Amino acid sequence: MSAIGKVSGSGASRPAIIINEQDRHFAAEVERLSGANLSWCYQCRTCANGCPFVRAMDYPPNSVIRLIQLGLRQRALECHTIWICVACHTCSSQCPMVIDIAAIMDALRRLALEEGAMIAEANILDFHREVLHSIKNYGRAHKLGIMLRYKARVRQWFADLDVGLRMLAKRKLDLKASRVNALSEITRLFIPHWKRK
Repeated sequence: MSAIGKVSGSGASRPAIIINEQDRHFAAEVERLSGANLSWCYQCRTCANGCPFVRAMDYPPNSVIRLIQLGLRQRALECHTIWICVACHTCSSQCPMVIDIAAIMDALRRLALEEGAMIAEANILDFHREVLHSIKNYGRAHKLGIMLRYKARVRQWFADLDVGLRMLAKRKLDLKASRVNALSEITRLFIPHWKRK
């Protein structure tokens, strides 16, 4: 039987939870990697209500936590939400239980990459690489540079051109990248820990 069956109830069907597909150790693993206590979440949805990207997600942040609590490893690691999350910490700052939800999403992305899980968002790794490239070189995200390098990498030059032009017109995109003063401290983060002095 498939790990995701269908259960019909109040009009809409939703994925079923197949007991033998649950990973009883998944929540503990995510807690260890993220440092967050998942059992504190009582599903108030404050995280979802504050998230600026929740409409693009397949599961709101609280539902991702529920997937983890239920041991639905594959569903959690293959959902769109973990890649759409930009780690802005809005959810974490608004959580009444002070759960670091951004750290949970980061832990899930890490596990997804380590386990070779299907990545739900096309080209998302290319985008993340460009953001990291910008941070490594400038100490901050240079949006225009990120956009141009990303477009070159995925060869979609004119996709979202209207948004880029509007951002440029509203002075939301700096033409020239600015560097932080202590750039060496930031670039040090990109050196593997065993090579650091």
